[in-house]
Amino acid sequence: MTDETLPIADTDAMHAEATETYAGAPVLLSYGQRVVFPTADQYLDVVQSIYRDGYTMCVDLCAVDYQGFTLSGDANSPTPAGTQLHRFEVVANFLSMSERKRVRVRVQVGGEPPVLPSLFSIYPGVEAMEREAFDLFGVIFDGHPDLTRILMPEDWEGHPLRKDYKIGNVPVQFKSVSPTR
Repeated sequence: MTDETLPIADTDAMHAEATETYAGAPVLLSYGQRVVFPTADQYLDVVQSIYRDGYTMCVDLCAVDYQGFTLSGDANSPTPAGTQLHRFEVVANFLSMSERKRVRVRVQVGGEPPVLPSLFSIYPGVEAMEREAFDLFGVIFDGHPDLTRILMPEDWEGHPLRKDYKIGNVPVQFKSVSPTR
């Protein structure tokens, strides 16, 4: 198959059959790690189950923008069959220190702006990670205690890691440097 840019909703080749479920959400294995795919409505319940099962640390939370995603050959990041794909995805990784195991959660986030419940009440350590996903991608985390910019200035317009963000909005200022002798 030649490289072609497909609308995110037409990427059926990326779907795989889930062999199990976790808290009602389909699960795939990726390099031996369980990856759970809840809907946005299931997200909070699935993460609460993960916490109750001993995954007491959220080690990472980030967003992905799939606008203009290029599908080439086989899919590197499959989703379970029946998953409704959206432009944005939030990925969170959880760790069980006692069991020495990891689990990843990938949730599709639709809408403009994309909105998802905050995990702050379960994992307070996600406060900065959710702010970063908000700042750079525009994902709103409902219930976050201080959803303000963390990397960009407060008056910055837009979200610079979105694929449709105009490049080159910031003028570069150079200083003249006198040669040293």
